[in-house]
Amino acid sequence: MYKIFITRKIPQIGIDLLKKQKNCQVKVSPHERVLKRNELLKAVKGCDAILSQLTDKIDQEVLQAAGQQLKIVANYAVGYDNFDLKSFKQLKIKASNTPGVLTQAVAEHTFALILAITKRIVEADKFTRAGKYKGWAPELLLGPQLEEKILGIVGLGRIGFSVAQKAVVGMGMKVVYTDLKPNKKFEKNYKGKFLRLTELLKIADVISLHVPLLPTTRHMISSKQLKLMKDSSYLINTSRGAVIDEKALWIALKNRQIAGAALDVFECEPKIACSKKQEQMIKKFDNLILTPHTASATFEARDAMAELAAKNIIAVLNNKKAPSLIKI
Repeated sequence: MYKIFITRKIPQIGIDLLKKQKNCQVKVSPHERVLKRNELLKAVKGCDAILSQLTDKIDQEVLQAAGQQLKIVANYAVGYDNFDLKSFKQLKIKASNTPGVLTQAVAEHTFALILAITKRIVEADKFTRAGKYKGWAPELLLGPQLEEKILGIVGLGRIGFSVAQKAVVGMGMKVVYTDLKPNKKFEKNYKGKFLRLTELLKIADVISLHVPLLPTTRHMISSKQLKLMKDSSYLINTSRGAVIDEKALWIALKNRQIAGAALDVFECEPKIACSKKQEQMIKKFDNLILTPHTASATFEARDAMAELAAKNIIAVLNNKKAPSLIKI
């Protein structure tokens, strides 16, 4: 009988899929929160599979606490910067994630943030609720029109591609992008132009980040890069918080060095800023929109993530090919 531990309740479709397996015993954490370190180490003991959350740091200590019988840790997320892959490789334990199934959800949320920050939706809502609206005015809460504006995509993977597609087809925007290499198909179909990051930052009206958190992408947007941006441009991040040097971003927003930013992820998550002083400061910014890491929060996406994570576990436990193993 294989023992499977789920570190936090996921949509029932994934739990049921695992429980239907005759050779599996499934336990779900009773806590509706991130497990404390000692709780996680205790809970994984004797498990053959772990279904983890992006908030669980899965390192050598956790893998060894589970025991030599551990075969797979399935992350309920696309990103896996919470995994110590060197330890996975050393201990010969498989790792998986949930790519593809949340592309549409994150792309939609990204575009919602683009519209919200450029059209000043949150600011206008607060203004209206505060009783400040006294009637239509020619220059009340003006913002840019997106048609013909330039969207800069940093990372043209599944999600970046979908955001770019929506920008071109739905909003009549122009797209420039940067990635490890040019995407000729995208360029042909959507007239996108490949640029180096520095060139993209100089000309884009809206910049949207879609890269994984790696040593090479940590703080890829810092003071130097922010200074290249136009003072009328906007920065959007639905990837990982630490891709941006947030201290530098707060300074840029405070000084109106850029027009605004919209973030779904944070460098010191779940804190929205890395210090209390910074947090108090940014709460006053009217050119900043924050959402609580909910870019993939659609019923469809979260169900599909749960199902894919479960299928990865089932496949590995049955010595079959898993649908989305991480290359180690």
